[in-house]
Amino acid sequence: MKKQHDFTQGSILKQLIIFSGPIMLANLLQTSYQFIDSLWIGNLLGGNALGAVAVSSTIIFTVLSFVIGVNNAALTILSQQKGKENETGLKRYINAFVVLLTLISLVLGLAGFIFAEQFLNLLGTPHSMMASAQAYLQINFLGILFLFGYNFISTVLRALGDSKTPLRFVMIAVGLNVVLDPLFIAGFNMGVEGAAYATVISQGGAFFFGVIYVLRRKLVPFSFPALPARQEVSLIFHLGIPSGLQMAVISAGVAAIMSVVTGYGDDVVAGFSAAQRLDSLLMLPAHALGIAVSSMAGQNIGIGDWSRVKRIAKYGVLYNFSVMLLVGILVVFFAEHGVRLFIQGEEAIQFGTRYLQIIALCYPFLVINFILNGIVRAAGAMYQILALNIISFWILRYPLTALLSSWFGDSGIAIGMGSSFIISSIFAYLYYRFGKWREKELFVEKSKNI
Repeated sequence: MKKQHDFTQGSILKQLIIFSGPIMLANLLQTSYQFIDSLWIGNLLGGNALGAVAVSSTIIFTVLSFVIGVNNAALTILSQQKGKENETGLKRYINAFVVLLTLISLVLGLAGFIFAEQFLNLLGTPHSMMASAQAYLQINFLGILFLFGYNFISTVLRALGDSKTPLRFVMIAVGLNVVLDPLFIAGFNMGVEGAAYATVISQGGAFFFGVIYVLRRKLVPFSFPALPARQEVSLIFHLGIPSGLQMAVISAGVAAIMSVVTGYGDDVVAGFSAAQRLDSLLMLPAHALGIAVSSMAGQNIGIGDWSRVKRIAKYGVLYNFSVMLLVGILVVFFAEHGVRLFIQGEEAIQFGTRYLQIIALCYPFLVINFILNGIVRAAGAMYQILALNIISFWILRYPLTALLSSWFGDSGIAIGMGSSFIISSIFAYLYYRFGKWREKELFVEKSKNI
């Protein structure tokens, strides 16, 4: 239990730095997971196989987005219960999540396996890739319980203030994948199916290790699964559905922006794709700090310590802003070297470099969204965060990208996106400052019964 932190007291800045570090490293390893997969598949099986996996991964990412959404709901509920030091409530809600996530994963796994071909047809998968893509997708759907499982255990531990133990689970998954990928793909001559089995076994290994580890060390108050109360199920869906929709809004927004990018030809698409790969790495600190402040704020919201919640928001914004300002400055000077790691064409490199140099200056404003939305999410105001995401992507980011690219050419893509970061941070601040999210009470009915 020593690894778990009580965020209701102590130095906020110290806790923020120590707690967010392992989350950042875990996110980096998760990113490397897909990179390693692509590396082995591309080099051992060729471009057609890589394309088949890329198409299938789009569907898997959609499911993973739902998992992240439900986990955001879990983080909110469990961190507040932890702050209240309500051991009984914590145990009951963990049980409810375990039962619901198991049922959902089994239903999704079965549906995904049966309708894999139909999903791939909806994406317009080329006939030459269909067989490989279908096999890869079906195997991943059969192992979806492991994906749900080890992500959920990590979320529970973070809600309780432990960010180091989940890092072990990710390290096991990545380590197994590094070894099993070439063994199954080439050693056993299983091709794309081998890559899928390697992924499922790696996630399964991390899941079973996680379950055994937390039970033996009694890190989480798990109990034998029982039918959850109606009130618990209702609250989980009340928070989980809008949280899952947030991820759908983000995914659809990214696809819409890509439709603007593709209008400028192959070089811009290649440059943008390379820049986005770097962008996903550069934003890891912001993502990690967003999760950290949500856990920290949740515990304090649970006991009604609003002055400490306010200080968590303040330190979170200042620390994240400083980190991303430094990242932005480094990107301005070294963007070209990063882009050249992914592509060779000079025109594509020039666009990717220019894009990163423009947008890097706006990174510090985007992180304001991560921090303040993380605080609001910790209170359980999921529909409000959904509304802020709709504003950010569909009222600001996509229209501004389309409009400014029509004025300034391909440079307008970065100008439009960067401008949306700045304006959406203002919306996030205004809601944080003046919104009614502090009035949200998740356990009113429960407290009345006591």
